[in-house]
Amino acid sequence: MGLSISDLRPGISIKYNNEVFTILECEHAKLGRGSAFCRTKLKNLRTSQVIDCTLRDSDNIEEAFIEKRGLQYLYSDGDIFHFLDLETYEDLVLDKMRIEDKIEWLKDNLELTGLFYNNELINLELPSALELKVVETEPGFRGDTVKSGTKPAKLETGLIIQVPLFINKGDVIKVDTRTKEYLGRV
Repeated sequence: MGLSISDLRPGISIKYNNEVFTILECEHAKLGRGSAFCRTKLKNLRTSQVIDCTLRDSDNIEEAFIEKRGLQYLYSDGDIFHFLDLETYEDLVLDKMRIEDKIEWLKDNLELTGLFYNNELINLELPSALELKVVETEPGFRGDTVKSGTKPAKLETGLIIQVPLFINKGDVIKVDTRTKEYLGRV
């Protein structure tokens, strides 16, 4: 069952050139002559690589059914990361290459969503925000709460982000996983 380019929307998962992609951006166009086409930005779910692609109705595009299941991060063994399927209690593994952009967010017992295609774990989906502990930052000084400045802070996962001057070592903060921005103190 092929998809027409008019069916393409951001968020849809498709199978194109024997790879599984999710559509990040989609711009439909119809010029005076010729057939309609769609300029898309596709993210490969196996490799996390983002590509720009122009799709036409003549391309073989199929919808891919991506199943989402709850997972819990257990531990890493070199370049292999172990997760527990919260439904079947099965130990699942992903290599570093597939989840390179998500490694900096992983901490013990973190619950996240696993993306499965044909019953195979292909990638992860992080929560939109995480609560992480600040393990290293410069101390705040009296009067700094009035200024609107920022300073670097190292979090328990090793990630370094910019935080307000009043944040101290040991504070638990909420961080946006998409933009790596400080959202607030917990």
